[in-house]
Amino acid sequence: MDMDLLIEKITEEIYQKLRNEKSLNTGSSGGSSSNCKNSGFCNFIDHTLLKAEATESDVKKLCKEAMEHRFVSVCVNPWFVPLSRDCLKGSDVKVCTVIGFPLGATTTKTKVYEAREAVENGAKEVDMVINVGAVKSGDWDYVKNDIESIYMAVSGRALLKVIIETSLLTDEEKVRVCAICKMVGVDFVKTSTGFSTGGATVEDVSLMRKVVGSEIGVKASGGIKEAATAKAMIDAGANRLGTSSGVVIVCGACGKSTGKPAAAGTAY
Repeated sequence: MDMDLLIEKITEEIYQKLRNEKSLNTGSSGGSSSNCKNSGFCNFIDHTLLKAEATESDVKKLCKEAMEHRFVSVCVNPWFVPLSRDCLKGSDVKVCTVIGFPLGATTTKTKVYEAREAVENGAKEVDMVINVGAVKSGDWDYVKNDIESIYMAVSGRALLKVIIETSLLTDEEKVRVCAICKMVGVDFVKTSTGFSTGGATVEDVSLMRKVVGSEIGVKASGGIKEAATAKAMIDAGANRLGTSSGVVIVCGACGKSTGKPAAAGTAY
C-alpha cells in the first residue's frame, strides 16, 4: 500500500473513532515521580528558554531552577546544550533541545546533522519542527521521511518530540501528521514552537491525544503561563508541558510568591 493510501486509511479510522467516541481518553498523566514539594506540576515541565538574546547566566539560572523544582528537563537552543549538560551533571533533570527551530524549513539532511550533534553534546531529548510547507503542499512522503530520519538519528540515545505547529494546520492535517508520528513510533507529538501565530489549545491537545492513543506522549507548549492553563492541558491529555513559566506555575499552584521566570520571557 502506498503512503497516501496508508495515511488516508489511518485518518479515516481515526475520524471514525472520534465520531464514535463520547468521552476523552486522557492517556498517561505524568512522567517519573518527583520530590518537588510545591506542586504535582513539577514532573510535567520542560523548563524552557529559547529566546535569541538568552545569555549563559540566564541558562545557568534556568538549570538551577529546574534542579530546585525537579522539572523533567530544561529546553534550550543547541548552542547551550553543553553548558546545560555541565550545569545539570549529577541531577535527574535532562537536557532538551530544538531541531530545525522555529520554522522547520531546513532540509532533512541538515536536521539529521543538527540532531546528531545535539545528542553528542549531551541532549537526551530533541524537539524537531516538521516541514510545515511540505504538509501544506500535501507531500506526505516527505513529511514522513523527514520525521523518520530524525527518529533514526537519535533512536536509543534520546527521546524525539515532533512539533507539528498546530496553529498553522487544519484539523485534518493535524490528524495526518499525528498518524504519521504514530506510524514512525516517535516518543511525543508537540503542539507548537511558541514562535508562530498561536500556541497550545485544549482542543488541539485533546485531538492529538485521541489520534496517538496512550502509546505516545503529548506535549503542550505555547502560552502556558499559569497553573489553571497547565491543569487544563493535562486534563485534555498532555503529559508534558513546555513553558518558560515553570516556576510561576508551580509556585502559583501552592500560593507562594513567584518572582520572575529564568529570563525575560519567551513565547512559551
